[in-house]
Amino acid sequence: MKNIFIVVFALFCCAAKGQEAAQTEIKFAAADSSPADIVYFPLNAAKAKDEDLAKPKIKLIYSRPQKKGREVFGVLEQFGKVWRFGANESTEIRFYDKVIIGGKKIKAGNYSLFAIPNKDTWTLILNSQTDKWGAFSYDQSKDIVRVNVPVKTLSKPVEFFSVTFIPKDNGAGLIAAWDKTQVELPISFK
Repeated sequence: MKNIFIVVFALFCCAAKGQEAAQTEIKFAAADSSPADIVYFPLNAAKAKDEDLAKPKIKLIYSRPQKKGREVFGVLEQFGKVWRFGANESTEIRFYDKVIIGGKKIKAGNYSLFAIPNKDTWTLILNSQTDKWGAFSYDQSKDIVRVNVPVKTLSKPVEFFSVTFIPKDNGAGLIAAWDKTQVELPISFK
């Protein structure tokens, strides 16, 4: 009986060492040069301790490409072509309740956000397709709404593509800026 116990114990120890060796061989991906970020509306919703303030209305997940001395719009991101509104995976936006964008009622849920940049106006696109890489598999037939918004030229360039929300009467403005370009998408809460 002692021999069986010793053999089982030895096998257990060998298996544990094998698992430990396998765990040390895990290789993680290098840090991304366009890190992912999340922004909420209201901005501090995720950090709020007050139950009423902790209820987000919108959550946006996006990657933040860098300018790196390049000319961005019109060169790196060509005018008139669908852009993923960030880098890497398609930018995704979640509405916790119904919203109105471009005069259209949008159900609560998850959507992707794309843009067609041009010199003076952008077309911002809310699309039902999610969990995709970039705009490579963008499907126009899944567009929920398209909204044309004016471009504001900034005096100082923004190095990382950046998105935030500002409060508006009965809604929010989704502000996006990169290089010397800024746009705003109005969002209403009924």
